[in-house]
Amino acid sequence: MPVSAQASRTVARHRQKIEDLIAAMTVEEKAGQLNLLADPFRWMPTAVNPLDGTGDPARVTALIREGKVGSLFNGIGAETGRRIQQVAMEESRLKIPLLFAADVIHGLSTIFPVPLAEAAAFDTELARRTARAAAIETAASAVHQTYAPMVDVARDQRWGRNVEGAGEDVLLNNLLAAARVRGFQGDKGLDDRDAVLATAKHMAAYSAAVGGMEYNTTDMSEQTLRGVFLPPFKASVDAGALSIMSAFNDVNGVPASGSRKLLTDILRGEWGFEGFVVSDYTSEQELVAHGFAEDGRDAARLAFNAGVDVSMVSGLYLEHLPGLVASGEVSMARLDEAVRRVLNTKAALGLFDDPYRGTDPVREKAVVGAREHIELSREAGRKSVVLLKNDNGLLPLNKSQKIALIGPFADDVDNVWGPWTIWGAPERRVSLEAGFRAAMSDPQRLTIARGSGVETPLDGGIDQAVAAAHDADVIVLAIGEATNMSGEAQSRTEIVVPAPQVALVDAMTALGKPIVILLRNGRALALEGNVKNAQAIVVTWFLGEQMGHAVADVLFGDHGPSARLPISFPHKSGQQPYSYDRKTTGRPANPDLATEEYKSRYRETPNTALYPFGYGLTYGAISYGPIEMQSDKLQWAGTLNVAVTVTNTGSRAAEELVQLYIHDRVASLTQPGRLLKDFKRVSLRPGQSEKVTFTLNPRQLGFIGADETWRIEPGLFDVWLAPHAQGGATATFQLIGPASITDGR
Repeated sequence: MPVSAQASRTVARHRQKIEDLIAAMTVEEKAGQLNLLADPFRWMPTAVNPLDGTGDPARVTALIREGKVGSLFNGIGAETGRRIQQVAMEESRLKIPLLFAADVIHGLSTIFPVPLAEAAAFDTELARRTARAAAIETAASAVHQTYAPMVDVARDQRWGRNVEGAGEDVLLNNLLAAARVRGFQGDKGLDDRDAVLATAKHMAAYSAAVGGMEYNTTDMSEQTLRGVFLPPFKASVDAGALSIMSAFNDVNGVPASGSRKLLTDILRGEWGFEGFVVSDYTSEQELVAHGFAEDGRDAARLAFNAGVDVSMVSGLYLEHLPGLVASGEVSMARLDEAVRRVLNTKAALGLFDDPYRGTDPVREKAVVGAREHIELSREAGRKSVVLLKNDNGLLPLNKSQKIALIGPFADDVDNVWGPWTIWGAPERRVSLEAGFRAAMSDPQRLTIARGSGVETPLDGGIDQAVAAAHDADVIVLAIGEATNMSGEAQSRTEIVVPAPQVALVDAMTALGKPIVILLRNGRALALEGNVKNAQAIVVTWFLGEQMGHAVADVLFGDHGPSARLPISFPHKSGQQPYSYDRKTTGRPANPDLATEEYKSRYRETPNTALYPFGYGLTYGAISYGPIEMQSDKLQWAGTLNVAVTVTNTGSRAAEELVQLYIHDRVASLTQPGRLLKDFKRVSLRPGQSEKVTFTLNPRQLGFIGADETWRIEPGLFDVWLAPHAQGGATATFQLIGPASITDGR
């Protein structure tokens, strides 16, 4: 069982009790354990779903008494949590504790950078630490489960939910999925007071929606499904996740929430998953709209038999499972199996030993918004800032300069958190203005003007901005996307800076002063015109509550930029979907030629990224030496060391992220032009050199073959040790071995 030994022992200790409960339950009570409703009792100040799922407290209380609710979600609060649990433990027949869940995506009260921003840090330990801090606050607020991490690999930046994931690369997604699961669940067992059950979502291929349009269909080869979109879920299961959320979309014609192949054959049969599957918000009910089910009863039958154990909000399981069991369309064994999975997880969480865990208001007050969590938010924020451009060393800024901070986000606090922030503390939000003033030697040398709204112009706004910038030594333009332009149901046809902000940039450019662009964004953007041409460009994402301080830490040089892009910034929106690991095709385009006919490219743009995956500058100047190889051959049962010497020729200390990419020259299925296989961070003082060594093994060179199994084939491979996915020198080695090796991975 993929959980800690302690959790396994906890489940084993309660096994007989669980079997006795199942034997004692009515069919209606069994269906009740699989019924997940929105919490109508506790604090949820923000609407986060399209339907009003709050319900009537009196009705939900009655259902709890009758044993017809197993879980509640998106309410927090220790004291009220105890009162709700008392209804289940003191007034219901079987006294089974409720499971409380919540959408804690990047922090509960203390808000950390959005997951995509944090992915830019390329730091699994940072991801674990922020998830750990979020779990401590969540567990103390009488919540046992979070609907995170989102592990959908996203290659189309039009899709709004890029902001919740780890970008376009499979390896990075795998590593961060596992790190976040470990962070949420901790290392002491799920029954530890600070542990929160992780839920990997959304299984599967949700992010591959056609056209990047939210909730749209997906259609792909089995090799792409298994090679790109499923691995982060497998990594989550291997890390111990005991909950999986099914997706809204259909995959090759079968809705994911009705796919036995995904939710039973692969998840359980191939991976050995022993937790429970929960539907996304009414996703099982939506089998009707998909045209896959006739009505709600049919949808319940299809989803449940496919492997969805818990129904979120729709109430279909409570309404229809008793009748479906009575008719034989759902077996009692399948019903008992689902109930057993839920009860086993409640046991693993320690709820049978202490149903009131997390309901101590004193502890809640002590840990929620703790000082160390706030400090971690600032650290995570500055480690997520990506420097894209820095002509003539414009950055870092001088703290005594006259600075004009211009743009819709100059003094804004409403857009520092980013999407999926429900319970943050508004009074702790730090604007860019506040961060700059705190960092500058004379805060009065900072002038402020918004100049434009996010998507609409401001009357007289540009004139005010010109006046504010008149005497400045440098103009800092805070532009990009508002919170509501990223996230669920926020797909965009054009991933550009909105026109009113571009007009503001044009007006500022006309002043002839140095310009720094600060991009606020939840996806990659296609940068054009004077935005692209600015002397310095910095990606600041949505960095959480300490955003102003985190950005100032980097811009004024107290900390150097160290993050790298987890997504490719294209030349044009029309390049979407785009990822660095595209295949060469039979007519590969030469990236060095501006025009080239009869090649795989668009007429208007090269077949490259403006700023590729893995890209990011430092305040140092990093040079790479030639690749050093232990040998030009890798034996089937051996390893191969490859190394490069990197040197900081600049005058400031820097952190460089050295990335290892490979390309399989000839294979039984065409392969990507590059694939990230490892990365290492190195700190370099001015003038310092360091040799960075990687050890390759044959397992890293495999792929999903035509027979849908993992295979490794001998032959020639290119290898790069590079600063990003479009850079670096290459070397070649040969994998020596038999015709191929396959396994059932």
